[in-house]
Amino acid sequence: MKWTQAARAEKMNPSFIREILKVTEKPGIISFAGGLPSPKTFPVDAFAKACATVLSTDGQGALQYAASEGYAPLREWVAASLPWDIDPAQVLITTGSQQALDLIAKILIDKGSRVLVETPTYLGALQAFTPMEPEFVSVAGHADGIDVDDLAAKAPGARFMYVLPNFQNPTGNSINEAGRVALSAAAAKAGLPLIEDNPYGDLWFDAPPPLPLTARNPEGCIYMGSFSKTLAPGLRLGFMVAPKELYPKLLQAKQAADLHTPSFNQRMVVEVLKGGFLDRHVPTIRALYKSQRDAMLAALDKNLAGTGVTWNKPAGGMFLWLKLPKGMDAVKLLPLAVERNVAYVPGAPFYSGEAEHGNLRLSFVTASVEQINTGIAALAEVFKTNLPKSS
Repeated sequence: MKWTQAARAEKMNPSFIREILKVTEKPGIISFAGGLPSPKTFPVDAFAKACATVLSTDGQGALQYAASEGYAPLREWVAASLPWDIDPAQVLITTGSQQALDLIAKILIDKGSRVLVETPTYLGALQAFTPMEPEFVSVAGHADGIDVDDLAAKAPGARFMYVLPNFQNPTGNSINEAGRVALSAAAAKAGLPLIEDNPYGDLWFDAPPPLPLTARNPEGCIYMGSFSKTLAPGLRLGFMVAPKELYPKLLQAKQAADLHTPSFNQRMVVEVLKGGFLDRHVPTIRALYKSQRDAMLAALDKNLAGTGVTWNKPAGGMFLWLKLPKGMDAVKLLPLAVERNVAYVPGAPFYSGEAEHGNLRLSFVTASVEQINTGIAALAEVFKTNLPKSS
C-alpha cells in the first residue's frame, strides 16, 4: 500500500528549536536554548487544591464534552482582565496560543496570500502559517518598533501583519509607546489587519508595557494571549479576542480541529484565578526572571566585553539576542558550544526571508545563576576562539 501525502504536508518542517532541545538531553549540558518557563514558577499547590475542588463540586461537568467557545467563566475573566471594552462573546479559548495561530492561518491565508512579519519573528508562527502557502514578506524594524515606511510600502494586498509587541520571541525587544502609535496608525491607514501575539506581556521587570495595539483599533486586530507563561504550559490554555465578523469562522475552525479545549483544565484555571491569584503570583515570576536576566547580562559583560559581540537588555520576558561580529555563523558554532556543554538557538530559523547567520537567542529563565555563569563563560570561549582574524 502506498500513502499519498497532501501537497501541504511537504510544506511542514520540524521545529528547529525542538530538534535542538534533543541535544540538551545530553548529561551535563547547560541549555539556554529552550523557550520554556521555569518550572519553579508553576503553582503546583494551587492546582492540587483546584483539582480537588473542581472534581468535588463539578466533576461531571469538568469531565464532559463542552462548548467549543470555551468555559464561560474563563471567557468572562479574559474579557475583564484586558484594558479595553471586550464582549466575552469575542473570546475564544484555544488549546494553547499555538492553536490560535493555526486557526488564523486556516481562515485568513490562501495560497500566495501576502503575510507581513517582523524581522526576525516567532518561529512557531512561521510553522503554523507555512502549510497554507503564503508569501511571507519581512518588514524592517528596530529595537523600539516597526519601520512604518517599510510597512506602508509592503502593506498593499497583504492579508495581515503578525507582530509580538512585548518582549518578542526571539529578540526580547518591545515596541515602545511612540512605536505603537505609529504602527497602529500606519496599519489603519493601509487597511492592514494586525495579529497581536502577547504571551510575555505580564513578564515585565520594571514597568508594564504600553497599551496593546488591539486596544487602539479593536476591529482591525486579533489579540492572542496565553496562560503558559503565568501559570503552566502543560495546561495548553490560550485564547484570542477576535472581531465579531471573524469569530464565527474561527469557531468553526476550532470545532473541526478539536471540538473544544479540555474543560477540566479550564475549570481548574478559573478556580486558581479566584481571589486575585495572579496579582500575587506573577510578581514572583518577574522577580526571578529579572534576577536571572541580570546574572546573564553581568556574565556577558564579564566574558565578552570588547570582543565585538553585542547584546540587548530586554525589559521583560525570557530572552535576549546576541549579535556576533561579521563573518561568524551561529549555526556552525553551535556544535562547538555543545562540545563545551552549553547550548543556544541560532537566529537564522527566525527569519522568513534571507536569514542572518550571525545572531542567536539566549533564554535566561531555566538556568540557575551558577549555570548562567558557567555556561556564558564556556560560550565566550567558543566565540573568542573563533573571532574573525584581523586583516
